[in-house]
Amino acid sequence: MSVLRHLTRTNGLLAKVTREISKRSYADMSFTFSSPGNAYYQNANVKQVDVPSLSGSFGILPEHVPSLAVLKPGVVTVFEEDGSVKKYFVSGGNITINDDSSVQVLAEEAHPVDRLDAQAIRDGLAKSQQELNSATTELAKAQAQISFECYEALSKALE
Repeated sequence: MSVLRHLTRTNGLLAKVTREISKRSYADMSFTFSSPGNAYYQNANVKQVDVPSLSGSFGILPEHVPSLAVLKPGVVTVFEEDGSVKKYFVSGGNITINDDSSVQVLAEEAHPVDRLDAQAIRDGLAKSQQELNSATTELAKAQAQISFECYEALSKALE
């Protein structure tokens, strides 16, 4: 008889867990995204955020493991609740993922990808390549390398 009672109790627990899981809304992720000049999202509910980090690009979904990461130059992609997708170029910054499914992206600079000037980026990439090739001091090489990497990331954002 105790085996039957145990099975009944287990079935009750499974039903309770199933009800709890079905109550959850996996679209609930509070997202804040800003740079010194703009606040793009303030505690907005979004489905997913893809970010470029120094350890590699990754996607963030509700209930993501809490983490801290450093942004590298690249594109932050936001998948909104209504199905629309917005892309922003960031130069760097940090990402905080909290255990309550809230996410903060604080960028040093951020601009919507659709507002980037493709010709200015191509010109800047060519100029930074020339500066990198002609740099004679370690400081000049480092500055040119940073400039080149930023323009290269901007160019990839337009693809």
